[in-house]
Amino acid sequence: MSFETVLMEIVAENVGEITLNRPKNLNTFSLPLAQELNQALLDFDGRNDVRVVIVKGAGRAFCAGIDVSDFFGKTAMEYKRWIETMETPLVTISRMSKPVIAQVHGVAAANGAGLVAAADLAVMADSARYGLTAINVGLNCIGPIVPVSKSIGRKRALELLFDGQLIKADKALSMGLVNRVVSDDELESETRKWAASLAQKSPIALQIAKTAFYGAADQDYFKAFEYMNEAFARMCTTEDAAEGIKAFMDKRAPNWQEK
Repeated sequence: MSFETVLMEIVAENVGEITLNRPKNLNTFSLPLAQELNQALLDFDGRNDVRVVIVKGAGRAFCAGIDVSDFFGKTAMEYKRWIETMETPLVTISRMSKPVIAQVHGVAAANGAGLVAAADLAVMADSARYGLTAINVGLNCIGPIVPVSKSIGRKRALELLFDGQLIKADKALSMGLVNRVVSDDELESETRKWAASLAQKSPIALQIAKTAFYGAADQDYFKAFEYMNEAFARMCTTEDAAEGIKAFMDKRAPNWQEK
């Protein structure tokens, strides 16, 4: 499928890459970008030749938030539909079976910051900045704060939500907003290297791990154990589980069967 605001590419074996492609607008979310990003995520999630997905931005920034050029003149219901469209990709990531890695450079602000938080993993360039900046224009990052708070907890999330300041990469790392910070010139290579490493794992084990993690996230402590144990039991019945154990015992590389 051809898109106007995002690019899709296979960049390594079993690694798909989605590029937000509105560089003149700092890759801010427009309705078309939100819709096309969501569809691109679903398309890669449905492909057998893709096991891991990278999301990045073209030009100077990862994503500077939402394009407010069409903000004015909506009813409350129209604003609700508008913002729901913008937030749908963030929800879709958690419902995908395949891991999503955000590759962050320049700035990740407002809904762009939410996209980073919604991604399963994130790699950030040393010079990049991150923030929930909408409060500075009289709005608020009510949607992005959901994945942000899941990542870093209530008090730190509220600090970002209320302050609206851009923080440096090292602080984003220490707060738990990203997994790794690398030099600017290594950002792409290191992200792809990590994605390629994950893509070598058993696809079915990786997918069950992600699905089970999100499924158990809001459950009672004891029920979460029950849920995870059932997921583990299902995983034990797969061909890849048997193959992985045999390969380990035989001291050889596994030949994964299930997609």
